[in-house]
Amino acid sequence: MEKRFMKGCEAIAEAAVRGGGRFFAGYPITPQNEIPEYLSWRLPEVGGAFVQGESEVASINMVYGAAATGKRALTSSSGPGISLKAEGISYLASAQLPAVIVNISRGGPGLGSIQPAQSDYLQATKALGHGGFRAMVFAPATLQEAVDLTYNAWDYAERYRNPVMILMDGCLGAIMEEVELPEMKEPTFENTEEWCLARVGGRTDSHMITPILPEPALELLNKGKAMQYKMWEMLDTKVEEFMLEDAEHVVVAYGIAARVAKEAILRLREEGYKVGMVRPITLYPFPKASLDNLDYSLVKGVIDIEMTIPAQMREDIELQVKGRCPVHEYGRSGGMLLDDEGVYDAIAEIVKGGE
Repeated sequence: MEKRFMKGCEAIAEAAVRGGGRFFAGYPITPQNEIPEYLSWRLPEVGGAFVQGESEVASINMVYGAAATGKRALTSSSGPGISLKAEGISYLASAQLPAVIVNISRGGPGLGSIQPAQSDYLQATKALGHGGFRAMVFAPATLQEAVDLTYNAWDYAERYRNPVMILMDGCLGAIMEEVELPEMKEPTFENTEEWCLARVGGRTDSHMITPILPEPALELLNKGKAMQYKMWEMLDTKVEEFMLEDAEHVVVAYGIAARVAKEAILRLREEGYKVGMVRPITLYPFPKASLDNLDYSLVKGVIDIEMTIPAQMREDIELQVKGRCPVHEYGRSGGMLLDDEGVYDAIAEIVKGGE
């Protein structure tokens, strides 16, 4: 294993290459520009291809075409750029093609702010494109976790023949940390005969990459997808549970918000307050069991900490809490960053409120 001190966006780009990524198409937008910049020279070194498309719409459709040939293809963007890619992502899901989409998120809605935010939770987990499909959404909290999740993203994408998203805010995209880089994977055409357009047995595979299906066939496709999503919940949910054993208040946070919240929790523990945390690593599938199985005879409240206003994850939390305790929220928005004191004060006000 090789260790390097790397910037977040560049660490993701290198992990994508080492995970077998060999095609990238994208368009510049802050705060993810270091990803295409890095891949513009790195991909040719390993025999891959980099394309700066004329737009986000063109880029996602280039990824669509590359994925159809069996290549491990990816794109990256932020905020408005992901919105422009939504139709192409929906087509990838319909054609059952694997791809990796990276969103280094910024403030919104609209053009919003180029500063970091966590304002794309609802888009990523509920409405990544039209038609009601879902994608697995991974939300790293450290650069090492970002490397590991990106490296393995195509394994999930190819296993389920579905796009996968890495959702990371601009703070993590910009910071530098030491990461341990995994070994290089050499992509192959193994197990792609069912869906890629490479010649198989002297003939061109008949899989349709732009499926126009009659209603019964489309319903059958959606039924299959629904079963797949249930499988993700059973097999692929990832979560960190922190100091829950005796927790009387439970913070729920992901990504950079979880890092800031963990410091507040440790400080409150030193003061004698029993606070724990549930950190979703997969935002979809959401770690329902971690909240559903809390001891609500002990837990007095759940606190949603996000870098967005209003808190977008709150509805998913409330669905699992089921009214068994109050759910609170605290956040900053529009590119205003969470800070240690602000998060500590918000949690402390709730935790100490009964004194």
